[in-house]
Amino acid sequence: MSNAGRAAKRRVAPAPMLATLGPPPAWEEFAVEVKYDGQRGLVIVDDDGVTVFTRNGADVTQTFPELASIRAAVGARRVVLDGEIVAVGSDGRPSFTRLQQRWPQNRRPSAQLVRDVPTRLLAFDILAVDGLDVTHEPYRQRREILSELMVVDKAPTLTVPRHWIDVSPAEMLQACADNAMEGIVTKHLNSPYRPGRSPHWVKTMVRATAELVIVGHIDTRAAGGSVGTLLVAGHDSAGDLILAGQVGTGMSQRERRRLFELLDPIETPHPPVSNPPSESHARWVTPLYVGEIAYREYTPRGLRHASWKGLRDAAWPTAQLPQPAA
Repeated sequence: MSNAGRAAKRRVAPAPMLATLGPPPAWEEFAVEVKYDGQRGLVIVDDDGVTVFTRNGADVTQTFPELASIRAAVGARRVVLDGEIVAVGSDGRPSFTRLQQRWPQNRRPSAQLVRDVPTRLLAFDILAVDGLDVTHEPYRQRREILSELMVVDKAPTLTVPRHWIDVSPAEMLQACADNAMEGIVTKHLNSPYRPGRSPHWVKTMVRATAELVIVGHIDTRAAGGSVGTLLVAGHDSAGDLILAGQVGTGMSQRERRRLFELLDPIETPHPPVSNPPSESHARWVTPLYVGEIAYREYTPRGLRHASWKGLRDAAWPTAQLPQPAA
């Protein structure tokens, strides 16, 4: 029995198909979807109701009780859906920051929280319908099935977002950048649904960048003296230097050693930021070097998905905090 069939029959989590990160592929037959900023969700609708799983197989049905109305939206048909659970921000776009208000997972939220921060499933694929496994069908066929699934024009908890087969990935990526969206996923029209990382789905991200000053680091001196994670900061509107987050990816081992050599001589015992963490193993340094940081989003909790781009010539007093997410 297939992965989707077992999931539908026993209400266990199906293993999701995952996209590969990279530039848009040069396929002749493809579709482009917007990559929405939320939480991957796999939803089983059967005669007993609706079960919601995370990408890693955790049952979060009670975390998102409003998604139970998906059953009515599909006319009580038995289906297995794959998509993104999102919470819409004040600008009408999915907001990961807003979705985090529904965490921690595996707990039932209050009725007030559900009203204040409602969620919905943006379904971009279907694995089974009416007991029939459709994972072997090509993407284009599954999308046709999905587009005809809903029995209502609109539903508060289920949306089937558009996909495009007549727009270039480059144009879509620019449109996402212009509208502060996360990125795109390019999918081969003939690809079946197969669990695990697939070259037939390619995600390309829109990344914001900021020039931020290095104020500390966590090093791995035992391994010969190299930077493990950088701590970066920027000035707020009052001129205070505020810790913006951590950056631990995007650096080669050679770059990590070079940064350690630059930062080790300017170590200082006092945090140069106005908001140092209460507990930290950081080695603080005098604000001197500015680096360019790519990131997905800046929230009150700091930078999300930050990566190192390199040192810049800018003077540290000019480093400004990024604009927070809506």
